[in-house]
Amino acid sequence: MALKTKEVGIREVPRFDKWIVLSLQHLFAMFGATILVPYLVDLSPAVALLSSGLGTLAYLVITRGQIPAYLGSSFAFIAPIIAATSLNGPEGVMIGSFLAGLAYGIIALIIKAFGVNSIMRFLPPIVVGPVIMVIGLGLAGVAIDMAMNEPATGEYSTTHFTVALITLAITVVASMFFKGFFSLVPIMFGIVGGYITALFFGLIDWQPVRDASWIAAPDVLIPFVTYSPAFSWEIAFIMVPIAVVTIAEHIGDQMVLSKVVGKNFIKEPGLHRSILGDGVATIIASFVGGPPNTTYGENIGVLAITRVFSVFVIAGAAVLAISFSFIGKFAALIQTIPTAVMGGVSILLFGVIASSGLRMLIDNGINIGLKRNLIISSVILVIGIGGAFIQVTENIVIPGMALATIIGIILHMILPEKEVSYGKKAMFESE
Repeated sequence: MALKTKEVGIREVPRFDKWIVLSLQHLFAMFGATILVPYLVDLSPAVALLSSGLGTLAYLVITRGQIPAYLGSSFAFIAPIIAATSLNGPEGVMIGSFLAGLAYGIIALIIKAFGVNSIMRFLPPIVVGPVIMVIGLGLAGVAIDMAMNEPATGEYSTTHFTVALITLAITVVASMFFKGFFSLVPIMFGIVGGYITALFFGLIDWQPVRDASWIAAPDVLIPFVTYSPAFSWEIAFIMVPIAVVTIAEHIGDQMVLSKVVGKNFIKEPGLHRSILGDGVATIIASFVGGPPNTTYGENIGVLAITRVFSVFVIAGAAVLAISFSFIGKFAALIQTIPTAVMGGVSILLFGVIASSGLRMLIDNGINIGLKRNLIISSVILVIGIGGAFIQVTENIVIPGMALATIIGIILHMILPEKEVSYGKKAMFESE
């Protein structure tokens, strides 16, 4: 259960011993998801922890220490990262992440100048919801492949699938029946339980942990130092459109956080600052070799339970994440987690992402029976999940997820009766 304490204000500093414990709670809340993303896309989990901590500290500075939000690895970028890696390797991913971070900055400037409605009128629930569903369902094959198949041969393995299903069962039980803070970290319980199960099935080799040193710098990717960055239109089309969807999610997180804390963060310090902070965190990740960052719902849940809103506690969690990234044996231990364990957790996680898109439609009272809404959602789902793409030139391709987002926005702008695509209430309030 979470550490019980009286409400602590945004700028209050807890007593040192409580400060450490409260920061550790936030570290545990973000940990499972933050290391899962780089694991799935073949980036360094240690670097993901490093970029998560650095990005969170930058976010706190940009938002003037007024928003107690933690940033971790973004699941929305998993499929684009895999696609970008197949084109230009991890270095190409970093270029795409940098461009996505710039997109955040541009949108922050637009919101500052014209208000949040200037962006949200292009992103009604009927567009954002199905695109989020595409993000989750498009990854279903990745989760099943990791869960069922032997990584070395790619062939079906009863042993691996059994471990994956047990991992999934533990994660489901933790999600449904654990209370308090424990209910916020089912991924952690799933990974730990699955890891113990994999030990009994003989799927774990601890030799890399024995060989690793205690202190070791993470394997960072630094532009102009470890590689020479090169712009690619194809990678830009793969990565940048996803920023549009994650910004919509970011606004939703800010609304929830505002309700939890009892302070309108959309007004003060302003949505433009929080989006800019998210973008700068993603740019920082691109400078060190980590996946793009985003605000974490798990950590908002911790705030709701503990009523500790101190940005100093959030900063403490960021410092702890950075510290963990330099523990060599810890990084090696993460690398020993079998793919079957991560596959079992991913079955639930990717389904939750898809379901959150469906929930957006329900929460906003979207009538799918209306032809306009039915057409927009249907086209987005089939193009995105079906993997359609446009070959612009020999070296430039607009992939399915980006194409689905673009076509969804175009359909929304040209089809009549726009008001029915916003539902019975506004998706996000600007006031």
